[in-house]
Amino acid sequence: MTIIKLKKSIIVACDVDSLEKLSKLVKSTCSVKGIGAYKIGFEIVIPFGMKAAVKTIRKFTKLPIIYDHQKAGTDIPEMGSKFMKACKLADAVILFPQAGPETEVAWIKAAQKAKMNLIIGGEMTHQAYLKEAGGFIDDNAPKRMYEIAASMGVKDFVIPGNRFVRAMEYAGLIQNKIKNPVFYSPGLIAQGGKISDLAEKLDSWHAIVGRAIYDAKNMKKAAEEIAKSL
Repeated sequence: MTIIKLKKSIIVACDVDSLEKLSKLVKSTCSVKGIGAYKIGFEIVIPFGMKAAVKTIRKFTKLPIIYDHQKAGTDIPEMGSKFMKACKLADAVILFPQAGPETEVAWIKAAQKAKMNLIIGGEMTHQAYLKEAGGFIDDNAPKRMYEIAASMGVKDFVIPGNRFVRAMEYAGLIQNKIKNPVFYSPGLIAQGGKISDLAEKLDSWHAIVGRAIYDAKNMKKAAEEIAKSL
């Protein structure tokens, strides 16, 4: 099932700390051409709850709501079904299956059983993530995460927007596994990535943008300008 109707869009990352700010953000941007979805995470969901966050967004738009647990898929395999049940109000969830292949397989199966749209990530955008950069994660782990997901029929993937060469490597690997994958990228603008770079190379791609929109004095204007890069 296609999560976002547009081939390319801006996903607004709603990393704000109140329902009032969430309301203002969505109201200001939901009518902007090129906005494809809203992504919510722990900052709004932990204090106010999934139900309140979704209700606030739904006052203004029917655009998809993606829940990013930051980071889900890092628990034991048996917790996958409980997670999907807890996220049922969202239109999709993002997993970064860093706990290993057994958890990844179990959580993907749990999502498929719950008919939850799933987006799988592998490499994050910050410094010292992979071992080669001083991090904990094996350098080849993201590739394994993507390969397992693709082999199980997942079609939506997060690739790092501020690491163009590696993002394209991951995209190529996935494209060799499945037809018509859809890609999503954080790490743009504030973290150095350029929207136009990946937008030019990938047929189905969505830019995840947070600070550059919600910290702007005029959020609507900021979203309009950013959407032009698609």
